[in-house]
Amino acid sequence: MLWRKSRQVNESRLGLLVAAIQKHEIDPKTLLRSAVALWVTNVLVFAYWRLDAGGPHEREKLPGHKSGAFLFPQMNLEANSDANWSPNFVDYLFLAFNTSTALSPADTPALSRWAKILMMAQATISLAVLALLAARAVNIL
Repeated sequence: MLWRKSRQVNESRLGLLVAAIQKHEIDPKTLLRSAVALWVTNVLVFAYWRLDAGGPHEREKLPGHKSGAFLFPQMNLEANSDANWSPNFVDYLFLAFNTSTALSPADTPALSRWAKILMMAQATISLAVLALLAARAVNIL
């Protein structure tokens, strides 16, 4: 529930940023600060830690993380010294960071449809922030 609310707030902030850019009523420094804050919030909101495999408490109950929405590289290592490896917050934060910077998951593919849709939404928000910021910066110059 909190995650949905955070995502909705982030999307509404993107709308406010777009409106402010179109009206030319925001100075460049404020625009840059707002875009950075929106991008960082996008990464944190989409750190899929609480959503994947029922959340961190449910994930720990299942050995091997077999029912997750993401396939982390450590899950494919046959020589993995810890057969009960399970992703933690940093793994999901890294996934969210890569999705927001490269606009792709990098090393961790999404397996479920809901994860794919959320990753598309995250990449779209990130792309909009970066494209709008770049367009406005070029316009100011």
